Amino acid sequence: MNDHGSSAVDQVSAPSWTFKMTVITTLVAAAAAGIVAVSQASPVGSAPAVGVSNAKSSLTLIYQNNLNGSDDKNHIGAIILDPVPQANAAAACASLNEKLISKATLQKYQADFNDALSYQDYAKYTDAERGYYIDSGVVSVGNRVKYMSASSHHKQLPVLCTQSANNGSASAGPVNGSSISVASGGNTFVGYRNQKSFRFLGIPYADTPTRFKYSSLYSKKGQTIQATEYGSNCIQGGGGSEDCLFLNIQTPYIPKVGSKKQLRPVLFWIHGGGFTGGSGADPLSDGGNLASKEDLVVVNINYRLSTLGFLAIPGTDIKGNFGIADQIVALDWTIANIAAFGGDPKRITIAGGSAGAGSVRTLLGSPKAIGKFQGAVALSNLGGGVTLGLDGDYGTTYSTYYTVNQSYTVAGPQIFAAAGCNGTDVSAQIACLDKVPAADLVGFNTVARYVVQDGTYVNTPELIISTRNASTAHIPVIFGTVLDDGASFSTYPTSPISNHSQGLQEALGINSTWAERVIQSGLFPLTSTGNLTLDSFNVSQRIATDKTFRCADQSTVYSASRSKAFSKTYYYQLDRSIDGYDPNNLGGPANDNPDNPYFRFHGADSPWFFGVLNRIREPEDLWSIQLTTSYFASFIRSGDPNPSLKYLDVRGYYKVLEGVTKYGQWMQVDATKKSGDEIRLLDWPSKSAGYTDVEQCDWLGYPLDYYLNGGI
Repeated sequence: MNDHGSSAVDQVSAPSWTFKMTVITTLVAAAAAGIVAVSQASPVGSAPAVGVSNAKSSLTLIYQNNLNGSDDKNHIGAIILDPVPQANAAAACASLNEKLISKATLQKYQADFNDALSYQDYAKYTDAERGYYIDSGVVSVGNRVKYMSASSHHKQLPVLCTQSANNGSASAGPVNGSSISVASGGNTFVGYRNQKSFRFLGIPYADTPTRFKYSSLYSKKGQTIQATEYGSNCIQGGGGSEDCLFLNIQTPYIPKVGSKKQLRPVLFWIHGGGFTGGSGADPLSDGGNLASKEDLVVVNINYRLSTLGFLAIPGTDIKGNFGIADQIVALDWTIANIAAFGGDPKRITIAGGSAGAGSVRTLLGSPKAIGKFQGAVALSNLGGGVTLGLDGDYGTTYSTYYTVNQSYTVAGPQIFAAAGCNGTDVSAQIACLDKVPAADLVGFNTVARYVVQDGTYVNTPELIISTRNASTAHIPVIFGTVLDDGASFSTYPTSPISNHSQGLQEALGINSTWAERVIQSGLFPLTSTGNLTLDSFNVSQRIATDKTFRCADQSTVYSASRSKAFSKTYYYQLDRSIDGYDPNNLGGPANDNPDNPYFRFHGADSPWFFGVLNRIREPEDLWSIQLTTSYFASFIRSGDPNPSLKYLDVRGYYKVLEGVTKYGQWMQVDATKKSGDEIRLLDWPSKSAGYTDVEQCDWLGYPLDYYLNGGI
């Protein structure tokens, strides 16, 4: 990524740099036999392909990704292959339907290649000073331009090939000649490359699941699996299938068959959607940008949803958490296979947003999952609880787990009744439910969507962070929220309100007594703009943000810091965003000018995490997302969100380097002091601040030490 790209946005702050390429011109001998077997795609179920693309060489796709999609047309990538004699270099590229890259191309895109190849040397993937074979010569990276006499044709150097699959869009699909074939676990996976990464989509990680049974690892062998299209979503309101347990991989690196060298850290992403919707194919969590910018392997998964993923019935083998179990099976598949796709199975960070964050929280305390990942990130985890006179709160069940009996009481009878599966014989009712179309089961007014204490996958009523204990993964974690998460879970009045109390009642669903208590507390003051409906909603969404997100998550990191439940704990608040979950239609034009007040909605942190920026309102948007992705990627690499300054310099990430050096470190949460740096405010610039709304959270029943005192 050059922050000095050719777009208008990039030109706002263009750092100086020194071109470090050295071009050494020699004559290329006639091409010899290729080193890479060309894969031939076969239908699922047929015999494996004769060869795989990494049979005799690793493949590294380099692309200087500045995260500015409108600027992609001004950048190209390349493919690096393992060392061969110069006589074999052209044939090595030809086996991938590519050519040796030319000196003219390198000069045209010299800034990109200077940074990309300097990083290869920094990471010790190659010895850049020795050079790479290119068309009619050798290119090397040093401190100055230097011309040398020709080297021996028998000298083995890595090969720099063109990368003609310049379809940067994740939705574009493969182009001719971009097929990439990898073998793992007794099967062959045929994916493809686009401008930014190698992509393997729709990989089955489990056998086709049986309804209300736990899934098991994919067991077929000898298959050639087409991995160029997403698999079906798990059945939900918008469609899908019960045969849906697929995952997707985006990677910048494919090692030579059998090699375990130079494996990259792995991000394992769990999508959100309230445990009733969502998909691992969501374009806002596509891993291509993060994989190419930060040299990571990204895995996105599907898991069963709604009643098919979470129904629990007392006294039966239907104990719920099928969706959680699917996530763990996907983790098992990843551990067993990800090395073939360039990922390190011993450096996996799980992450998710909303219900995905709730899943991360669940896995942090799951005896079936602990030990299978080395870091965790929870974006906008819901906590909530009984407050403001409400019998329950939407966010409660994401951090506090029902018993099987409780889950059944709030959903089971309603589901049986809606399905017409009535009676007193539970076995007969279940047999009836087995015959109900999946689309009907997930479309009833009441569905099962609750993580439960099943005794196998979850055996505590909540994540235990009051002490350091064996039931909670002792690893580095990041928790955080969006500034106005609650704006997505408050109801904007459909007609103008006559007083503040009415506005609170309509927006929060509380009665007049509690509305007056809120007002009389003085903790949530009304700021007048002349629009009472909007002003009252602003108070409501602040309360909703506190009670559903902020208070529980701040208590999580504070309590864990006190108890040392996690090895390291970090916290953020996203203060800059574009779009997000907006059921009240409050965004739109109001979000187009970041200088005006606008809501930062729930879910807006996922694009900031993945570097998927669909539009740029001003340069700070791009700088902010560049910085934020660097923070999270550093955490995935090392368990510390503060990236190495040398790494940033070598990669040419100068705007990120400015943001990190000028505005301080992202500090660990330290409950032994009140230093005002507990939260990292993600914006441009990023800065630190103390806990937010501490007094308000205390009044709502969620003080900072809530989880130290037993939580529920």
